[in-house]
Amino acid sequence: MMGLGRLLAATACVAQLASAFAPLTVRNLRLSSESDLALEPEGDFTIQESTDPTLLYPARTIKVPVDHFHNDTKYEPHTNDTFDLRYWFDATYYKKGGPVIVLAAGETSGVGRLQFLQKGIVYQLAKATGGVGVILEHRYYGKSLPTSDFSTKNLRFLTTDQALADTVYFAKNVKFAGLEHLDLTAPNTPYIAYGGSYAGAFVAFLRKLYPDVYWGAISSSGVTEAIYDYWQYYEAARIYGPKDCVTATQKLTHVVDNIILNKANAKYVQKLKDAFGLGNLTHTDDFANTISFGIAGLQSTNWDPALNDTSYGEYCNNVSSNALLYPETARLEKDVQELLTVGGYGKEVKTLTNQFLNYIGYVNVTSVQSCDGDQNACFTSYDSEFYKKDDLKQTWRLWLYQVCDQWGFLQTGSGVPHNQLPLISRAIDLNYTSIACREAFNINKPSDVESINKYGGFGISYPRLAIIDGEKDPWRAATPHAIGLKDRKSTISEPFILIKDGVHHWDENGVFPNETAPNFPPKPVEETQRAIKNFVQAWLQDFKKSGHGHGHGHGSAGVHDEQQVLGDL
Repeated sequence: MMGLGRLLAATACVAQLASAFAPLTVRNLRLSSESDLALEPEGDFTIQESTDPTLLYPARTIKVPVDHFHNDTKYEPHTNDTFDLRYWFDATYYKKGGPVIVLAAGETSGVGRLQFLQKGIVYQLAKATGGVGVILEHRYYGKSLPTSDFSTKNLRFLTTDQALADTVYFAKNVKFAGLEHLDLTAPNTPYIAYGGSYAGAFVAFLRKLYPDVYWGAISSSGVTEAIYDYWQYYEAARIYGPKDCVTATQKLTHVVDNIILNKANAKYVQKLKDAFGLGNLTHTDDFANTISFGIAGLQSTNWDPALNDTSYGEYCNNVSSNALLYPETARLEKDVQELLTVGGYGKEVKTLTNQFLNYIGYVNVTSVQSCDGDQNACFTSYDSEFYKKDDLKQTWRLWLYQVCDQWGFLQTGSGVPHNQLPLISRAIDLNYTSIACREAFNINKPSDVESINKYGGFGISYPRLAIIDGEKDPWRAATPHAIGLKDRKSTISEPFILIKDGVHHWDENGVFPNETAPNFPPKPVEETQRAIKNFVQAWLQDFKKSGHGHGHGHGSAGVHDEQQVLGDL
């Protein structure tokens, strides 16, 4: 999730998962601000057999305070207002004494998470434990709107701390329709939270800060360490991507940088832009940004074909091919050979020419052709008028504000160590990636990552807090599974699971029973989901032994057969 010039955005590469972390340009922000993430039916609906989860689970609301922290000057002027926080639930499998499984929807409309009630991790856990499954929308996203607009002043209540307090208020006060005669509030009922990505970090903090309310939490791909200059985003692609793709991308990016960062090569900068069909794009860093998105697609790959985005594989197949895949680029052969020579790769012209031409062809098809008019209007991050918009249609402002205010994660090429070739241009630096922070919110200093990292960062740990990550996830470097950190022993109390070959919260989604097949879901995903069900059931046994949650929210996990619970991981 990056905003203008590689900031983090509110919409994912994998649209179905609606994960927050994906490259976004001004043009994409404009598109996202003009339409809702999904068409959402209003009112109550009769539960029926349907693959459309919006028909199965009507939206409910609970009134929560806009401002939970009247002693914190950050939120001045304070308010006593309340707003309607949306949630959805499924009590199909509820049995007396069962838990409430709350999936934190994170930085998107909760509608995009409803599938997980139907066939994903919430469905699996509710069925296995006799629980109520819940999708809980995050304040400001979807239709959980505390303010009348998204002006910077009114975004002051959009913080992780306020949203965590919402989640606690929900657990203490909710009354589920049809189950009003039951006390299903915390701490008398065990609450288990699940979240992926930003929401994964969110539920980790939830468990640690409010242990007497949330009995356990599962943090999947949880970015618990906020990092301002997150150049490491591309490390997963560099380490685990196809070697020929990685090598080609590094070399061609180096050619680009040797030209655009060398002021003596002004005429070749224009020639380079012209070759890519971006000759009318004014700013060189905008150009570098526009041609860089192919390698970012790793995050959007998924084991489920219905959710998988193939753009990463398509990009790699293009840029690493020695055959000319775009015949129309043949006319640029001599220009490309000259650019390769000027860019320092004259000795590899024979090998790199077709790869460079394929790169140009790929960018033309995936980016250049999408612009019908002024290239600056389509691709620039220097659009002051655009940033002034702050009505409720400007949903692009939401995650962007959280990034600029607290979370960071600006994905740069400039931060890459100088003994290593980057996968995106070094022209994409902190000054460029923070343009939107300055222009949209008048935030002129680095994100306050310490306001997040004080909760544990890489080292976050707590009883009944599970840490689950994907081996090849671009966000792994911001999780407790980051390469280089000391490995932890996985226990029932604190499961610590790395999904082999997994990417971004691959354990969250699922398939219908009739869709399963040998190796589908993949064995590492299936084993992880089985382990989740087993250790949650063990946590619930401890809840019963504890005296039903009265004052025991931070207790130990108890003693169980660990191999039986965690499975062969």
